[in-house]
Amino acid sequence: MRAALLLVLYFAITSCGDAKKKKSNTESAVPPNIVLIFTDDQGYRDVGTFGADDIATPNLDQLAAEGVKLTSYYAAQAVCSASRAGILTGCYPNRIGIHNAMMPNSNKGLHPDETTLAEMLKTKGYRTAIFGKWHLGDHPNFLPTKNGFDEWFGIPYSNDMWPLHPQQGPVFNFGPLPLYENETVIDTLTDQSQLTTQITERSVAFINKNKDTPFFLYVPHPQPHVPLFVSDKFKGKSDRGLYGDVIMEIDWSVGQILAALEKNGIDDNTLVIFTSDNGPWLAYGNHAGSALPFREGKGTAWEGGQREPFIARYPKRLPKGKTIDVPVMAIDILPTIAGITDATLPQKTIDGKDVWTVLTGESRESPQEAYFFYYRVNELFGVRYGKWKLYFPHRYRTMNGQELGSNGLPGTYKMVDLETIELYNLEADKSETTNVAKNHPKIVAEIQLLANTMRTRLGDSLLELEGTETRQAGKIE
Repeated sequence: MRAALLLVLYFAITSCGDAKKKKSNTESAVPPNIVLIFTDDQGYRDVGTFGADDIATPNLDQLAAEGVKLTSYYAAQAVCSASRAGILTGCYPNRIGIHNAMMPNSNKGLHPDETTLAEMLKTKGYRTAIFGKWHLGDHPNFLPTKNGFDEWFGIPYSNDMWPLHPQQGPVFNFGPLPLYENETVIDTLTDQSQLTTQITERSVAFINKNKDTPFFLYVPHPQPHVPLFVSDKFKGKSDRGLYGDVIMEIDWSVGQILAALEKNGIDDNTLVIFTSDNGPWLAYGNHAGSALPFREGKGTAWEGGQREPFIARYPKRLPKGKTIDVPVMAIDILPTIAGITDATLPQKTIDGKDVWTVLTGESRESPQEAYFFYYRVNELFGVRYGKWKLYFPHRYRTMNGQELGSNGLPGTYKMVDLETIELYNLEADKSETTNVAKNHPKIVAEIQLLANTMRTRLGDSLLELEGTETRQAGKIE
């Protein structure tokens, strides 16, 4: 009898152990949630952990302490629409025909044949939402709900744009802005001071509603793009004026999203990414961010135009408190997320590479051979190659020597012609002050060969070359 009882007890214990083991295996197989927080015109030095000493960003600093911080992360391009196209499709923007910043009533948008992050993840059963700025086509055929998103609340383009009249075209002014709920305009905004709060509340509600199913939450904040707006709860709180107040409210928003993940017990299995679309709009002076120690800002291929703060936290799989200087680009985000979610990559050619081993610290080498920077249509301005950055002759804008704007009004850019090839060693010269092209002719030649290969594929209008692999944006006749 005693032996029989012992036998029953043994099977009960081992069965319990097997059940726990099965449960553990099941839990480990649960796909990660993805949260991508994407700000607008935020500079590299506008986060405490990236050097800001006059703006309090405790939530972002904590996010970095609990995850990885990239110090050589690059936006896909130095301007709004193109940058968003790059991070959502894994493609160089000029490959898919998305250039510059689309204006209201544009007849172009992201082509429906392109696969977005949202569409890719929906094939794996993810719920998807975007709360914030879209800026990839405001025609009904191009809205987020036509590009893989189940829900959208936000604005269709930058917060300083709206159409005066369809026949007269778009104007820039500080006035009414269409606010969308999915495919319906539910309001027009003149005062945007509550928009960051509304976006945050929608994001938290989406997390609460979808805590039991994998989800992709995309939060492209319209701020700190001018005109700047902040709620009363953060007005006058920073030591960098209104711009700093806006960043503090964005940091609060990040904190609310992180708290919702923790409250629902899903923070360990959620990849949270924070970054921005391009560098600061320097013409706006005290209403612009800071890209220091990097050169120039938004709209240029210099480091200040495309090197952005980047933080990623995924407690289950990413190291804690690690700083990584290996170059990573926005186009790498889609294939990296495909890898960790076991999603199928888009059928059409993309340019990004899976950089998961870079994020975990297992690899100190980028899977990309080189990084090419494009600005305005199809002009190849420069190439990042290891520690080297080479620029080809081109024209760019600068505020150096110009009177900066203030309090919401811009200064005037000066145009500069770069007349010869320039080469910089970014490890020794982050601010790109010393051209060393004459000292390294072999490096210059290597990069020129890489550039010629890319020109064959994607073209270069500076040399009147058309690529063989470019695709058209969507168009409404």
